Amino acid sequence: MRVITGIYKGRHFDIPRTFKARPTTDFAKENIFNVLGHYLDFENAVALDLFAGTGSITLELLSRGCPEVVCVELDRDHHRFIMECLNKLSPAPEFVHKATANTPQQPDAALPTTPQASPVGRILPLRADVFRFIKSCRQQFDLIFADPPYALPQLPTLPQAILEGDILRPGGIFVFEHGKNNDFSSHPCFKEHRAYGSVNFSIFCKMPG
Repeated sequence: MRVITGIYKGRHFDIPRTFKARPTTDFAKENIFNVLGHYLDFENAVALDLFAGTGSITLELLSRGCPEVVCVELDRDHHRFIMECLNKLSPAPEFVHKATANTPQQPDAALPTTPQASPVGRILPLRADVFRFIKSCRQQFDLIFADPPYALPQLPTLPQAILEGDILRPGGIFVFEHGKNNDFSSHPCFKEHRAYGSVNFSIFCKMPG
């Protein structure tokens, strides 16, 4: 797993072979982030990474200057791996202990203490169920990225849950990675579809008001 660009450009992390997580390929990640650069300024975007998996997208968001990133991953081993990757970064991001999203953390999600503001950004890595998080979240984001398992039964309901809820700011961008058999082009907030090899992204923009 590699960080494509930004302050952590070129950093590599070895993913355990036992992991079920399917990280977004470098090729797909580089291309979708290039597309997103036309929609928003990362250095002014508060971001949310749902189904964070290996933390690949979270690391990329931090590297590109997002001032705050919340990542949500339920699997205990995957969450621990994300924490290990974050703790290896230099300069280190600023870990926050209390979610502005008002979402309780799992007991094993203890975060290290950073004594002063970081030159990178703030990070809150939560071990939590994504659907429970969406319902209880009180924070709003400029960018939401979701990469659920392609076979997840609730996958088709995610755009509605996010775009009709309150966690994406009006004018905010939602990026949804999904399988080739899913088509969300009829959704009123749909902007475009991008495919890179077997990786498919649907991009949505929340309508103001």
